[in-house]
Amino acid sequence: MDYEEKTLASKRIYDGRILQLNKDQVLLPNGEQADREVIHHHGGVCILAQDTDGSVLFVRQFRYPYHRLLLELPAGKLEPGENPLICGKRELQEETGATAEQFTSLGEFYPSCGYTDEVIYLYFAEGLRFGKQHLDADEFLDVLRIPLEKAVSMILAGEVPDGKTQSAVLQVYLRQKGQINTK
Repeated sequence: MDYEEKTLASKRIYDGRILQLNKDQVLLPNGEQADREVIHHHGGVCILAQDTDGSVLFVRQFRYPYHRLLLELPAGKLEPGENPLICGKRELQEETGATAEQFTSLGEFYPSCGYTDEVIYLYFAEGLRFGKQHLDADEFLDVLRIPLEKAVSMILAGEVPDGKTQSAVLQVYLRQKGQINTK
């Protein structure tokens, strides 16, 4: 059976600075029609940067949609057409002051595939050097260093609810423990 939904009509409902909202009418595989609300987003990048002592750089910042401080890996949004690795390098340096000698792709993360087309590109960074942060004017955060194993424990205890952070931390942990074959 072909499960693809075909777009019959699309109407832009909102056109914002970082996202757009469309209401689409689709044809379902069974021949019926349905509405789909889709948030279009240029995507983002998330970087797990690990120091030689095994500590991972985290940022703690207030996230308005949840009205609370969250602990996350450094991350940022892509500009339209921007190379994800270039964005990741920029965001790591801006948020933490760190640069890295080596970046390894950890793949893509779809934060909520039911209503947005956002893709977050995940990277592992090592060979860190430290300089000054260059935060955006509306960005306020603390940088923390947390040992990788402690970060895993925090995730399992529900202390780190951010999905992109969970994915990157658990991937790197399992790779370093030899539990994931990446070939």
